[in-house]
Amino acid sequence: MLKPEQIASVKGRGFLLNRGTDSFSGRIVAPGAVFTAKDLRTISEIAEKFGSGTVGFTSRLSAEVVGIPFEKIDEACAYAAERGLYFGGTGAKIRPVTACKGTTCVYGNYDTQALAKEIHENYYIGWNKDQLPHKFKIGLGGCPNSCMKPSLNDFGVEGRKVPVFDAALCRGCKVCAVEKACPSKAAHVKDGKLEITDGCLSCGVCVGKCPFKAVAHESETVYRIYVGGTWGKSTRMGTPLTRFVTREEIAPVLEKTMLWFKENAYQKERLGKAIDRIGFEKFEADIASDDLLNRREEILAAPMKTC
Repeated sequence: MLKPEQIASVKGRGFLLNRGTDSFSGRIVAPGAVFTAKDLRTISEIAEKFGSGTVGFTSRLSAEVVGIPFEKIDEACAYAAERGLYFGGTGAKIRPVTACKGTTCVYGNYDTQALAKEIHENYYIGWNKDQLPHKFKIGLGGCPNSCMKPSLNDFGVEGRKVPVFDAALCRGCKVCAVEKACPSKAAHVKDGKLEITDGCLSCGVCVGKCPFKAVAHESETVYRIYVGGTWGKSTRMGTPLTRFVTREEIAPVLEKTMLWFKENAYQKERLGKAIDRIGFEKFEADIASDDLLNRREEILAAPMKTC
C-alpha cells in the first residue's frame, strides 16, 4: 500500500494515481503540441515495458501511459529521456501548451504549432522550476473557429486577418465572391458597393476572394489575446485585450501576464479570479508597461501571496 507522501512525490512529475490501484498514469508532453512518428513508437514501447500497454491522450495533447507501478516510474522516466521525451504537465506551474492544427488547416491564419513549440521551449521548459499561484494554461487557435478554445485558457491566442477593403476597386458584382465567402454574413453589396459591417470576425476567409482585389489578397495576421479563461467546475470566459497584438508582442505580453499573476494572485487562485478581484482595467494598464519585466527576478523570488 502506497503512502500519501509517495503519491504526492510523483504527482508533480506528471504521474497521477490510477483509481483503486497502486499504479499511475504518466503524462508525456508533446513539444509544440506535436509528436513525431518516432515519438509515438517510443511511447508505445514505454506503455509495453513499464505500463499496462495502453495509452490515452489528454485534452492538453499529452500522451498518458496507463498502469505504471510506482517502483518503475524512475526507470520509465530515464527510458523516455534517453529518447528525447519527458513526463510532466502537472502542478501549480505552466501546463503543456496546446494548439490547433492551424499550421496545416485551410482556415489557419498562422503556424500555430511553431508558436506552440516556441512557447513550450521558452516558458513550459524555461519556467519549469518557477512556481505560480495555480496552474497556468496556454491555448493557441489559428482562427475564430476556436477549435482549441483559447478563450477558456488562462492565456489564449487566436489568429485573425482583418480584411483590407478598397471601395474604389469594388465593382459591385451581382454575385460578390466576398459576400458569398463570409461565414459571419458581415459582408453585403449595397447600392452597388461592398460593405463590411461590425459583425466581421476578421477570420480571414474572405481575403483573396475578390478577383478585382477590392479586398486585398494579402492581409497581415494579427492576434486576439484572451486572459483569465477557465473551464470545468468554475467556468469563466477569457477577457479579450482591448486591441489586437502583433506576432512580436505575444511573448512579452505572455510573460508580463504570468509575472502579474505571480505578483497579484493568492495561492490557489486562478488568473481569472485575480483579474476579477483587482479589475481588468488595472491588469491591462499594468501589462502595458515594462515594469513587470524589469522586476522579473524580484517577482519570481517573492513568496506566494496568501489570503
